[in-house]
Amino acid sequence: MYRPPAFREDRLDVMHDLIRKHPLAMLVTNGEQGLMANLIPFEIDAEASTHGTLRAHLAKANEQVAALQAGAEALIIFQGPNTYVTPSWYATKREHGKVVPTWNYVVVQAWGVPQIHDDPEWLRRQIDSLTRKQESNRDQPWAVEDAPEPFIAGQVKGIIGVEIPITRIEGKWKVSQNRSEADRSGVAGGLRSEGPEAEAMAQIVDERGNAAGR
Repeated sequence: MYRPPAFREDRLDVMHDLIRKHPLAMLVTNGEQGLMANLIPFEIDAEASTHGTLRAHLAKANEQVAALQAGAEALIIFQGPNTYVTPSWYATKREHGKVVPTWNYVVVQAWGVPQIHDDPEWLRRQIDSLTRKQESNRDQPWAVEDAPEPFIAGQVKGIIGVEIPITRIEGKWKVSQNRSEADRSGVAGGLRSEGPEAEAMAQIVDERGNAAGR
């Protein structure tokens, strides 16, 4: 991944936090059928290996399973907030006009060799854990055991588990760090005027801008 120095993020805890907040990732493999990609929700276990271990499950009928079983390296891409940035928000537009549009985004890429799990107990632990995390903030959280056990057992038979100890991980926070303080302030304010969906990026622009100034 292209990472100019201003946008690099190498802190493991920061990248793991992004994965927890945005668990739906693009799983990319290159097997006998060529390049293949699927959106899969992952969990991160920070203590299981040096860079953390990713766990997930997918349908046995998914054609990507063959590539995972072959043991070739996989790429997993986690996408955080992203927004279009108009030059109209830059203070420098009014000064000299030499500005162009861009796109702000946050992304983490992880690599590792997949390990396949077909054990019902492993699969049940994984879906239990993933469900608890996603349901934890609900007033009445749904639990796997809320469904009839024979039904769940039948569903488990149709999936396969994947565990990927991360061998390499990279983060990129492209959030206006390369702009002046006045331009960053304009971007954050402009984003907030766009509505709630852009608020997350506005906060990141402010946070990273303040960090750069220290």
